[in-house]
Amino acid sequence: MKQQLITLLAAATLTTGLANAKVFTGTVYSSVDNEPLIGATVAVKGTGVGVSTDVDGEFSIDVPENAKTLVVRYVGMEPIEVSVKSLKKQGNEFRLEETKTALNEVVVTGMGARKKITVTGAVTNVNVDDMKHFSTSNLSNTLAGNVPGVFARQTSGQPGRNKSEFWIRGISTFGAGASAYILVDGFERENIDDLNIEDIETFTVLKDASATAIYGSKGANGVVLITTKHGKAGAVKVNAKFETSYNTRTKTPDFVDGLTYARMLNEGNLTRSKGEYFNAQELALIQNGLDPDIYPNVNWKDLILKDGAMSYRAMANISGGGSTARYYASISYVNDEGMYKTDETLRNKYNTNANYSRWNYRLNLDIDLTPTTVLRLGTSGDLSTRNSPGIDDNNTWNSLFAYNAITCPVLYSNGYVPKTNLKRGDDRDLNPWVQATQTGYYQEWNNNLQNNVTLEQDLRFVTPGLRFTGRFGYDTYNFNRINHFQTPESYYHQGRDKDTGEIIFDKTHDRKDMEQSSNNDGSRRIFADLLLSYNRSFGEHNVGANLKFTYDDNISTQNIGSDIKNSVAHKNMALAGQVSYNWKYRYFVDVNFGYNGSENFADGHRFGFFPAASAAWNLTREDFMQDVKWLDMFKIRYSYGKVGNDNLYIGNDRIRFPYLYNIDYIWRKVDDKDVHDTRGYNFGTLNDPTREEYRKMMHFTALASNNVTWEEATKQDVGLDIALFNNCFSLTVDYFHEKREGIFMVRNFLPYSLGLEQAPRANVGKVTSKGVDGHFRFEKTFGEFALTVRGNMTYSKNTVDNYDVENNVYPYQNWLGHRVDQIRGLVAEGLFNSYEEIRNHPKQMFGDVQPGDIKYKDVNGDGVVDDGDICAIGATTRPNLVYGVGVSLAWRGFDLNVHFQGAGKASTIIQGKTVWAFSEGRWGQILTDLVEDRWVDSETAAKLGIAANENPNAAYPRMPDSDGTLGRGNNYRASSFWLRDISYVRLKNLEVGYNFPKNWVNAIHFENIRLFVQGANLLTWSSFKLWDPEMGSNNGEKYPLSKSITAGFQINI
Repeated sequence: MKQQLITLLAAATLTTGLANAKVFTGTVYSSVDNEPLIGATVAVKGTGVGVSTDVDGEFSIDVPENAKTLVVRYVGMEPIEVSVKSLKKQGNEFRLEETKTALNEVVVTGMGARKKITVTGAVTNVNVDDMKHFSTSNLSNTLAGNVPGVFARQTSGQPGRNKSEFWIRGISTFGAGASAYILVDGFERENIDDLNIEDIETFTVLKDASATAIYGSKGANGVVLITTKHGKAGAVKVNAKFETSYNTRTKTPDFVDGLTYARMLNEGNLTRSKGEYFNAQELALIQNGLDPDIYPNVNWKDLILKDGAMSYRAMANISGGGSTARYYASISYVNDEGMYKTDETLRNKYNTNANYSRWNYRLNLDIDLTPTTVLRLGTSGDLSTRNSPGIDDNNTWNSLFAYNAITCPVLYSNGYVPKTNLKRGDDRDLNPWVQATQTGYYQEWNNNLQNNVTLEQDLRFVTPGLRFTGRFGYDTYNFNRINHFQTPESYYHQGRDKDTGEIIFDKTHDRKDMEQSSNNDGSRRIFADLLLSYNRSFGEHNVGANLKFTYDDNISTQNIGSDIKNSVAHKNMALAGQVSYNWKYRYFVDVNFGYNGSENFADGHRFGFFPAASAAWNLTREDFMQDVKWLDMFKIRYSYGKVGNDNLYIGNDRIRFPYLYNIDYIWRKVDDKDVHDTRGYNFGTLNDPTREEYRKMMHFTALASNNVTWEEATKQDVGLDIALFNNCFSLTVDYFHEKREGIFMVRNFLPYSLGLEQAPRANVGKVTSKGVDGHFRFEKTFGEFALTVRGNMTYSKNTVDNYDVENNVYPYQNWLGHRVDQIRGLVAEGLFNSYEEIRNHPKQMFGDVQPGDIKYKDVNGDGVVDDGDICAIGATTRPNLVYGVGVSLAWRGFDLNVHFQGAGKASTIIQGKTVWAFSEGRWGQILTDLVEDRWVDSETAAKLGIAANENPNAAYPRMPDSDGTLGRGNNYRASSFWLRDISYVRLKNLEVGYNFPKNWVNAIHFENIRLFVQGANLLTWSSFKLWDPEMGSNNGEKYPLSKSITAGFQINI
């Protein structure tokens, strides 16, 4: 009886609810092909009320009055939840996305989204969630060891400059830009560090010609495609994330103290047959600190550097919408503090620390104008500001390496500000404390504003499978800086007065009251993109075609100077096409082309045609493979094509209109004024010169180079894609080969008889690159335990095939056959052991040598060692090998993420004033780690009471004298003696997180709450110990990279 009453009560309640129900109708589509889904379920969440779609994908459902959410499901698709409040009575449209597997994973390409199984080119779909485990202010810092095919390294840890430079499959040129082409939501961007990582939906890297040929002149260095998040129909979703980090330095160079430095000065003088620099009494004064004015012992590093600094990051986004309009909005904030100690008395006036902050914002709005027309509106941007000392923190760091412990005190006892007399008159040579705290302050602001409109039209009413997409973008960029600069009056001691004992001061720098200066920069970019695409299946035949027109116009709007070329916009126009075909998802063929125009070249050379073709074979679709159930995909790919590069450089200067000639007068200085040089031309004889008025004419300073054109890359790629065990394990491996021709460069080595005042430029360089990249991923759930193991590797090697070089009798000194930017120097054979060995060795032409000096190999065998023996040694400063391995574990709300990253095949020649002791006299610190195993002759050692070291394999040669004049010429030059391997492996990331139980967070109306603690760059293994090897620096005079501990939490509502 009781059970019957309960049943009747439930029925009555349901009947009452349905009596007040509202009827909603609509259609469920697949987001992949926009086709209706038959048999999809539409149900009221938490009830038994639900319906299925009919043969047209349509549904009609009675929704109880108190219902809040509908759930839409379909086999093989990701379910979605839709807020009842967002529904309209009729015409609701829901689009479901496929569940990701090896066969239906979607990859974003230059012509739109495609299933991974149909992709025939070298394309990497990056797992954005893996990158989110890295707490960093800049997206580029997450690339190293995470993305196959991408070489990345961070060269500075300074806030605002702590970004990574990166290249796709290495460097293949020396005459044009090597940076990848970056597109965000289809619009060109200068970098990826202006993005908030939480806004990214997909991150794709296009590497071979078949994937990048459609970009023609901009695709030679690979392409990065990023799409940002858009709102989805359903309940409102709110996400927020907050984190704070404590940053220390991975490695700060250690310098010898004042007493050690003074003793080494004595050692240098004695070992070079000079008298001691300091006597025993003076050494005692340094050691005991009894006369800090004349004999200081200052630890400049501890004086101006804090142990660590804080970073703060916060972000929030909200998304949702109904069947006709959807939105996504986000905002984020970053604040990185610098590691300089500041003058507390100035704190309320201005900040001299190296601080950086940035705001990011984004709004994406999608509107269904009709059932077949979607309008997408987007606006985004960022506003950043960076501080530093008035003299700029680059100089501050250089000063720290220059001022050794005994150069001068922080302040003289009478209050005078010290400045060495070694570099008199130069503001950049103020002591580190003055530079960091007393030179005013510098501020800069960067503002990017990006607006775009996209219209998507389904043209199925013309023919099924036909679509049109039109994009228009308008971007503005503004940069402003204000520098408030001042310097105090400075002095340097000249000893003491013999009668009074007072210090004799020499004024070394005049006071400069605070003065200000400013400059600015800016640009405006217009971008238009029109795409007509067709995708259709005819039985077992699947065809696709795309036709794309692109136009962009980028013009500098500020700081353009007087050169009229600077006000001419950078314009590119392109037509691209693609035809694809596959049969039974077994055999695939793609043909692509890009036809590009650039106004950077002369008539007849402005347009280039860049074709590409690729094919693939999916063996798992063959009849003979149907019994192999554990193999989900086994696809072999090959591609061939050409791409171009019109972004021409000479050094760091981008060249506009390289085909133009230059004309000018001959100028010379007269009384500090520029005047026309009347001595420029003489068409007569010495005794009967040309009349002066005929010699004031203008003339050609550079001849026209009408034939300058695109740099062209011919690329080939062979790839293999494998997926096993129901997509638990996946592997992709590619071998690539590239021939880069027509590299733009200066023709420096032409005969003087040509009479050219300025060397012409031409497309003469050639480089061949080849290598391997690949990645694997294993994902498996064992009950409540989830495991993910992932790894990737990229190796690339290039060879210079042609280069404008001077004729040389020694072929090994040419660039041909060597790598781009490969290190060159002398070959060291240890240290001389005796004068007899010196006499029997080929004469070294770099000054007198003694035992303990570096011995070099006579490479060409001509009996002397000179610059003719310089050859290629070592690798390049940029790594040629990068790799990463990561593991993720999850169990009952806990998760652990570990990632190791490494780089190899890289080297540098260490040099500079802290490496080469006394190379600039007393100007420069000395690195502690470097001189511990230095060569010391027994006679000098006996005089100083230290241990002798006459090992010819010692790590450091005989010290030079205190002036750096004796021994410097021979020892301090580029050679394999100073060559260091800067390969490394580091614990890039370690994260532990906890997700609170669902029933807890749902009780307070939250979807999820997660706490996490993360460490970055915690451990580094490398044979190179002087400074962080990732920076690639040859002297260490850079702001070090950061090692950080981060704590944070994330909430989803």
